[in-house]
Amino acid sequence: MSDPKICRHLLIIGRVQGVAYRMSMADEAERLCVTGWVRNRRSGDVEAVVQGAPDAVGAIIEWAKRGPSLAFVREVRIDEAEGTFTSFEMRPTL
Repeated sequence: MSDPKICRHLLIIGRVQGVAYRMSMADEAERLCVTGWVRNRRSGDVEAVVQGAPDAVGAIIEWAKRGPSLAFVREVRIDEAEGTFTSFEMRPTL
């Protein structure tokens, strides 16, 4: 029997646009076998929903707190989320 999946909503605040944050997060999600999505927000923040095994979701949340090398992450707000995803995608800005 496989591990149960968990799902979390992330709001990443800081200098996180224009630094390849979304693409880097998609690469990290693929590496960790995490599904969900990521998108820029007009506010300048990045929003994501991540789903997977608890250890993989924990790992991508830790990555989100750092982001790619040019990012400056001030805060990551984490909430419970729901959904079923089969891949990780970059969505249009909201």
